[in-house]
Amino acid sequence: MTSVPSVLRTARPARSYETDHALLARVLLPYKENCAYVRSAEVTTESGRVAAHCEFAIPESCYIKDTGHLNSVEVNICYNQMMYYLVAKSVQERLLEPLSSWTLEDYWTRQLPDILIARFSSNFRRPVNPRSFSGEMEFTAVSPRRPAGGSPLLVAETAFRYRDGDGGRCDGEAVLAFVNLP
Repeated sequence: MTSVPSVLRTARPARSYETDHALLARVLLPYKENCAYVRSAEVTTESGRVAAHCEFAIPESCYIKDTGHLNSVEVNICYNQMMYYLVAKSVQERLLEPLSSWTLEDYWTRQLPDILIARFSSNFRRPVNPRSFSGEMEFTAVSPRRPAGGSPLLVAETAFRYRDGDGGRCDGEAVLAFVNLP
């Protein structure tokens, strides 16, 4: 993944946050039960990086017959769940300076309507087994913006990847827009 711009740098020492199951359950609450794919989520900070490492399982696709591999829709759903958890944990632990004024109540209010995926791309290198795989994502840049005549927002660049135990691999990038800031 890429180097971290100064906006993400913190004076915090390297730290790992094991899965907060209560937080994860709340993050996944908007999803139908058969679409909650994250099983565990560890958040780490090191050298200014803020990242999540998740374990996933998709026992059965929520929208299509079994393809036998992770597909682009599931990649996006898994990304959303991983990203929502990483943002919630970052707010809870004050890991990202641009979100340091947010409370968890701010996050819960804004989780679905105000955190938008502005751009999303994925690259499939080798088929990934959807029954058991891991994923990770990190913020590569977060910057405040104020479009001409528009309301302020945060733009976050992220990178992600998925792997399975048989060499399956998918990676990509997404740009988030945090709108209607508190």
